[in-house]
Amino acid sequence: MTNDTLTQKRIRVRIPRNYHQEPVISRLVSDFGLTVNITAAVLGANAIGDGWFDLGLQGSATQIENGLTYLKNLALEVWDNNQTGIW
Repeated sequence: MTNDTLTQKRIRVRIPRNYHQEPVISRLVSDFGLTVNITAAVLGANAIGDGWFDLGLQGSATQIENGLTYLKNLALEVWDNNQTGIW
């Protein structure tokens, strides 16, 4: 039996310049079935430098875990809502 209860998780992710042309956030929706709310973002002028995104993720615990694994497999820096004191 799977747990399909919807849950939410707040994260901050740093997307380096070399990923700017990749649909990283879009894949969280299309590949993992998550609902993603971008609550804040910082991206330098002309997309120079890293981008920082505060994201609200909604989905099952498995979907969220799979999405976070995807981000970590890309070697992106990810902070979750347990680490918000360092934001």
